[in-house]
Amino acid sequence: MTADSNKLNLELTGLVDPAPRADKKPEDGPVANLIDQVIELSGGKPGTLETRLVRDLITSAAKLIADGRDPGELKLITAAVKEMRYAYRVFARYAQPHKVTIFGSARTPDDHPDFSACVEFSKLMAERGWMSITGAGGGIMKAGHVGTGREASFGVAIRLPFEQSTNTVIAGDEKLIHFRYFFTRKLMFLSQAEAVALFPGGFGTFDEAFETLTLVQTGKSQMIPIVCLEGPGGSFWQGFLRFVKEELLARGFISPEDLSLFHLSPDPADAVEHIVRFYRNYHSSRYVKDDLVIRLQRPLSPAQIETLNAEFGVLVKSGVISARGPYPEESDALDLPRIAFTHTRSKFGLLRRLIDRINGFDAPPTTATSPAGAP
Repeated sequence: MTADSNKLNLELTGLVDPAPRADKKPEDGPVANLIDQVIELSGGKPGTLETRLVRDLITSAAKLIADGRDPGELKLITAAVKEMRYAYRVFARYAQPHKVTIFGSARTPDDHPDFSACVEFSKLMAERGWMSITGAGGGIMKAGHVGTGREASFGVAIRLPFEQSTNTVIAGDEKLIHFRYFFTRKLMFLSQAEAVALFPGGFGTFDEAFETLTLVQTGKSQMIPIVCLEGPGGSFWQGFLRFVKEELLARGFISPEDLSLFHLSPDPADAVEHIVRFYRNYHSSRYVKDDLVIRLQRPLSPAQIETLNAEFGVLVKSGVISARGPYPEESDALDLPRIAFTHTRSKFGLLRRLIDRINGFDAPPTTATSPAGAP
């Protein structure tokens, strides 16, 4: 250990006071210098976005001292950050395969039609190269792991005094993550998935279903396919759809286009095809200031872009939908073609229909074929 790092350790533990102490605000003065030294000693590279963000994180943590937060609040914040860091680290090892999050009841018996339907669904998804994420418990969560198998399964478990026990498929696997808080767990469920499958369940399933729909409806998460399915002869989701139409839509609590945010599948094969079709040409999207950038597997023709402008102009705040290259602010998928427009930041159900329209276009004759494995 160098003399500088030893002095820094003493300063951080309060055994030696940094001088001068005229200004101890975390965002400037000697405290800021100490934070910069901590980041440098931890391997951070000055000037990078990652380093600036970590600096903000440490600064915010230091401000909690002056805020006078009580130990209970500090424990919650600390545990949440630790949980998120560890979970992101685990998922980062499997960044490439697509993942589908599966929600449903922990109480579904192994011999129930819903259980069998979930096994079939997850098996078909695995055959398409997808991995599954479930809550790692029994019922539908177990079924989602049975279909994909241990190697293609993630378990995002919650610590509960009842009901929750890790299923035998994922128990002991490095991809099993335990959470203390529901909110950090749900963040991983949705931030790491490119699709969500909903099976019948209770309060927890509806909490997860409506949270997913709300995040997509408000643009707070990526647009993803959301499918609802169950075993043969079931009426669970038909009842759900009836409630949504008669009690939510009829009262004006949601908009007609919001019905496009989810899809009721008659069987597992239909659910799989619906999810895979969503990525037929659509790749991903992000905002650059007020502009929505949609990255594609292959470019659209001028006539196809003209069709989008004619059918979805209501989504455009100013200008038009147009093809373009990556913005300077973008750092990923730079080789993919793009369309972009200044978005109204509303009517996300209609935005889902725009993506469906893009996926429905035939590839221009001169466009290269899709990558291996793409539908």
